[in-house]
Amino acid sequence: MEKYMEWKEKIKKIISQSEGQVCVNFYDLDRKEGFSIDGDKKVLSASMIKLLIIAELMRQVSENKFSLSDKITVTEVMKTGGDGILKELESNHHFTIKELATLMIIVSDNEATNVLIDFLGMNNINQMAKNLGLKETYLGRKMMDTEARKNGYDNYTCANDISLLLKLIYQEKLINKEASQLILDILLKQQQGERLQRYLPSDIKIAHKCGDLNNLENNGGIIYLSNKTYILVVLTSGISNLKGKQTIGKISKFIYDKLGE
Repeated sequence: MEKYMEWKEKIKKIISQSEGQVCVNFYDLDRKEGFSIDGDKKVLSASMIKLLIIAELMRQVSENKFSLSDKITVTEVMKTGGDGILKELESNHHFTIKELATLMIIVSDNEATNVLIDFLGMNNINQMAKNLGLKETYLGRKMMDTEARKNGYDNYTCANDISLLLKLIYQEKLINKEASQLILDILLKQQQGERLQRYLPSDIKIAHKCGDLNNLENNGGIIYLSNKTYILVVLTSGISNLKGKQTIGKISKFIYDKLGE
């Protein structure tokens, strides 16, 4: 634990070189210990909230409310801007719930996300956060809902909450073993990068989810090395998106290098 406290102080120095706010949670899954820096601080989640949505999705699947193979017709009225590919397709395609969940995670598809929020129920999703013991994670609006944002509704999380979600997935305790394995499999197919893996070797295996808004970059994941598995969550705000990605990358590279010593 002592060496991790040394790492924590060195990461604080990396953070001090950056403007804005940076929240960190590191957890060694083998030694079952770690540290956080402002890990309990409530921040805008951006697309990190989609981890909570897929957790609630799998809860309802586990209670046989529907099957992942059930299909939803995506209509014109469901069109949503921002990240994703559904907005570029013709309307009235039929997608399985698993396909929508996969798109929500691996390309952060906002249209798929909003379809699932309506399908699952926002209240149910927020109850899931409470049931999991998440402290600051809350879904206050759908994706790209600018009116809701103007009226003070938004989506929040903290680094410690994201770390807990990832820990439960890794330990196969998020809902159940089958649900955890399915979510992990989807996270491993993540298509968005340039953050945790920015300065790491290209063959490093990472199961992760990221999110961004103007001047905000978030990323959290399970990182698999040949001799070590760990969780790293870095949430940045108040700095340019490029510098946010670079800061996440620098902290990730620092941890990677230290574990390789």
